Order: sequence, then structure tokens, then C-alpha cells
Amino acid sequence: SSNHEKHNMALILCLYEQEVCGYPLSIFFIVVNEFCERFSYYGMRAVLVLYFRYFLRFDDDLATSIYHTFVALCYLTPILGAIVADSWLGKFKTIIYLSIVYAIGQVVMAVSAIHDITDTDRDGTPDNLTLHIVLSMVGLLLIALGTGGIKPCVAAFGGDQFQDHQAKQRSTFFSVFYLCINGGSLLSTIITPILRGQECGIHSQQKCYPLAFGVPAALMVVALVVFIIGSGMYHKTEPQGNIMLDVCKCIGFAIKNRFRHRSSSYPKRTHWMDWAEEKHEKLLIAQIKMVLKVLFLYIPLPMFWTLFDQKGSRWTLQATTMDGNFGSLILQPDQMQTVNPILILTLVPIMDSVVYPLIKKCGLNFTPLRRMTVGMFLAAMAFVAAALVQIQIDVSVYNTYIVWQFVSGLVKYSLMLSWPCMPRNRCSITHKHGFPKHLFLLLSRATFTITNGANTCKYSREFGFGSSYTLLIPSHFVWGPTCSESISGVEDIQPNSFHMGWQIPQYFLITCGEVVFSVTGLEFSYSQAPSNMKAVLQAGWLFTVAIGNFIVLIVAEIAQIEEQWAEFVLFASLLVAVCVIFSIMAYFYTYMDPAEIEAQFRDKDGTEESDKEELQMQKKDFVDHHNDDDEAKQSKM
Repeated sequence: SSNHEKHNMALILCLYEQEVCGYPLSIFFIVVNEFCERFSYYGMRAVLVLYFRYFLRFDDDLATSIYHTFVALCYLTPILGAIVADSWLGKFKTIIYLSIVYAIGQVVMAVSAIHDITDTDRDGTPDNLTLHIVLSMVGLLLIALGTGGIKPCVAAFGGDQFQDHQAKQRSTFFSVFYLCINGGSLLSTIITPILRGQECGIHSQQKCYPLAFGVPAALMVVALVVFIIGSGMYHKTEPQGNIMLDVCKCIGFAIKNRFRHRSSSYPKRTHWMDWAEEKHEKLLIAQIKMVLKVLFLYIPLPMFWTLFDQKGSRWTLQATTMDGNFGSLILQPDQMQTVNPILILTLVPIMDSVVYPLIKKCGLNFTPLRRMTVGMFLAAMAFVAAALVQIQIDVSVYNTYIVWQFVSGLVKYSLMLSWPCMPRNRCSITHKHGFPKHLFLLLSRATFTITNGANTCKYSREFGFGSSYTLLIPSHFVWGPTCSESISGVEDIQPNSFHMGWQIPQYFLITCGEVVFSVTGLEFSYSQAPSNMKAVLQAGWLFTVAIGNFIVLIVAEIAQIEEQWAEFVLFASLLVAVCVIFSIMAYFYTYMDPAEIEAQFRDKDGTEESDKEELQMQKKDFVDHHNDDDEAKQSKM
């Protein structure tokens, strides 16, 4: 048995030490896993708001609110994942267990989008929306727990695979890792909207949301399987405790101790964290002070994410009202999100190799905090551009008008629109002589049911946004399977031709803001944080993203601004105000060198330790000398 265990250990060590081009073999499994997982997440997220809007039939505000609640949860759960991995399960087991939860969530989302499950009358629309809503909410909750929980683990686990002599390869790995994130995002935002645009179904053909969610679910299963295959090659470190818990305990004790000594009879201390000195090391307290100094600068940052993450909600909904015809290519509204990762891959090297060096040559001190301020301003300008686009959309014909003419007046028919009217749809029906003759809506496709006693006829067709149609029921109208073929339509006003291409300026501005703000912000945070506090600042950074998405939720549900352009202007104005506040905070911020501060405290601790040792030696010498005197006295006696 002992020999068998030794053989297994030797085999594991052999697999761990295998290298390809200087890289651990296990790294390739982690990179493929990350690519598939990011494809799964961004692919599902790309079509999510349209799924809410056109399948679950939420109005614009509710669809936006649920979308941003989901995104916020995805950025809150990393804190939980980091604590579980570092304090309990370890990174490997955390990734495995939460990836299973993640994959189940994606499968549940795909199942929730199958309209045939509850489409008992086979008209193409689900009859029990409650079931679909419950399934989708459960799926999204599982996905948020899974994707957020593994977010802080995968990159760190990849870094653990490198040995000391592979520092250069480790640095390259993180670059490739970031490339996989953007590559997965880019491909998924191109492919899943195309899948959604297909028509599928058992009894009736509808937009193929099951396929759009099913492919990301399959990719997540692939990601899990690939990660498990590499199990025997991984270097797995044991949980060593979570620094975030130590930080929270230290801060909690400082607050509690300060409250206990709130009386004026106690002497004041330089910093409120100094009240933790009775229990915690001075080095840890100094490190927390540095982190708190950076976290204080994080307070205005959520407003940037409030605007940035609306690319997937408000801007996508805006694109649904625009013309996506690029010659022979018809662009889906959710495919406009592809502009962001394309620009990211283009702008990051341009900024690093051209723009920043040029600014430096001009003698301008473009500090990280100044870069972040510029990034916030660019994001605000992106929303000004979005507001101008929205105004232009509103100036053009805003609704799709449909006029029905009943030539056959012998029988009184009843007409019903199978898609219910929503507040944001601006959908209304005007009756004339008992007939619903005139209505307008914001739907790309509508199905009408004409009934006369037991006779039923369904008529379905695509309607271009901002157009006007006259639909004619002729005198020779005959009930039956082919009844809809006798209904003819005339396009009185052409659909809105305001092109989706006009969204490119706002995407360009928001992406420039992201590059200048987000990349610089992470770089700044890491440079100002102690070496063992990087995870704390990472958690704080992700927390600002979550808060930013909650702000969208609050504005969408509480403000209830009728005009969309006005909401865009409101968000831009708020970010400009926050930008001014942040610039003032940045002006008074003093840059620090964490390594130098830590070294001072270590030297001080070392000196104190030396003093203690010297004092102990002096005491020992005194005791030894005293004992020698006693022994001498006893010998004389």
C-alpha cells in the first residue's frame, strides 16, 4: 500500500513537472477553460435583455432592472468565492463545485426559453409565463453564484502552476488569460445574437432563444470537462486563510475598541485604526491604513459602471428601434455590443505604445488618477452621444401603424393581437364600428387572430419600426388553413431608416473611457496596495461594479423618466458631477510606496525585537550572576 501511494505521488509529480515550450502543461487546460467560460457568460448576457423584453414580455424598465440586478450579483459573489477558496475548499475544489452550479444554471436558462413547454394552443407564445420566469430567475441566480464564485480563483489558480524559474512565463500567461477573456467575449457577442435570430420550435417557429442559451450552456459544460481532465497535472495549494477576514476582524476590533474608549478622558490617537494596536500587529494596521486610503477613492467610482454596463441593456434596446441593414449583412441589435471588445483589443496597445508616450513627451504629467478622471468624462460624453441618437430616433416616425380594412361587411369579425401591450410599447387599439381598425406598436413581429364563432384565422408578419401598413381582409375571404394567404398588406410609410451605425460614436467613447479608467484603475490600485492586500482591493473594485449596477436599478424603477434621451442626459450629468468630485479627491491624494512603508515597520519591529532579546539577555546575565554569588556564598559557608 505504501509503495502504491509512493507510485501515485511520483506520477502526480511527473505530470506537474511536464512542460511545453517552458510552460506547465496544466496551463493549457486552464486557458481553454477560461475561454469557454467567458464565451458562455458573455454569450448568454448578450441576448439576455432581449429575452426579458420579447420572450418574458417585461417592459423596458423591468427588463433593464432585472438585467442589472443579475450583473450586480455576478460582481458581489466573487467576495464569497474568494473566502470559500482561501479558507475552506481551496481554489481547485471551489472552481469544480461552482462550475457545476454554473453549468446547471446555464442549462436551466436554456430550458426556460423553450416556448413549446407551455404553448398548449400552439400559437407560438407560452401560455404559462410564470413557469418560464421562475426557471429563468433560478437559472440566473445559479449562474451569478457560479461565474462570480470562480472569478477570483481561476487566474490565481493558473498563477499557482508556475515555479520560481518561470516568472517570465507567468507574466505571459496573465496576458494570454486576458486575451482569452476578450476573445471569448468577442466571439460570443457575434455568434449568440445570430443564433437568437434563427427561428426554431416544435409546433411553431419563433426566435431561437433556446439555441442562443443552449450553446453557452454547452460551452460551460465543455469548460468544466476540460478543467477536470487536467486535474492530475495541477499544483493544488491548501487553503491558507483569507486576508479579507483578517482585515475585517482588525477593522471591527478598532471600531469596537474606539467605541469603548469614546470618553474624552482617554488620549486621542493619530488614526482611528490605531485603536487596534492592543490586539493586532502594527504592520497589519499600517497595511490596512494604506488599503483604506485607496478604498476611499473608490467611493465615486460606481457611477462609471452605472453608465458602462448599460451597453447591454438600454443601448441594446435603443438598437432595436434602428435599421441594422449593412448592405447584404443584417446586423442584430444585440450584435452592436461586439463593437466594445473589438475596440478594446485595438485601443489597449494604441494607448500603451502611442498615446501615453506622446503625452509624456509633451511634458504633461498624466498621472493614473488624472487618466481615470478623463475616462469618467469620456463615459459621460458617450451618454450625451446616446441621447442625441435617441432624439433623432424620436424625431422620426416613432410607432408602427397598422390599419385594418374590412371589405367583407356581412359578418362581424373580432380581431385580437396575440402579443400583449406594454407601457413602453405605446400600444393602443382604436375601435370603429365594433372593429379594432387601427393600432400601433413597437414589435418587429406581430400575430393577429381573427375569430368568427368557431372559425379562427391567424395572420403573422414582420413590421419595420416606425412604418405604417394597411392590411386588407377581402370580400372573398375564406376560413381554413390557408386563410392568411388571402390577407394582403400595403406599406404606406417605410420603416425607420436611422442606422445602427450611429451608435458607433457612443461605443467608441465608452470604450476609450473603459481603457483609460478601468485598466489604469487596476494598475493604480495594485501599485498603492501592500503585497498581501491585492485581493482586498480586487474585492473592493468588483464591489464598485456591483453598486454601479444597483444604481441603474434604482433609477430605472424609481425615476420613471418617460423620455429615454432625458434619462441618458441625467446619467451623463450625474457622472460629470461625480467626475468633478473625484478630481478634487485625486488632487489631495498623496501617492505612496507600500513596500517602503512596510519595510519601515519591519525594521521597527526588528529593532524592537532586538531590544527585547537584548533585555532578555541582560536579565539572564543578571540572574546567572546572582546565582553565582549565591553559590559562592554557600561554598564559603
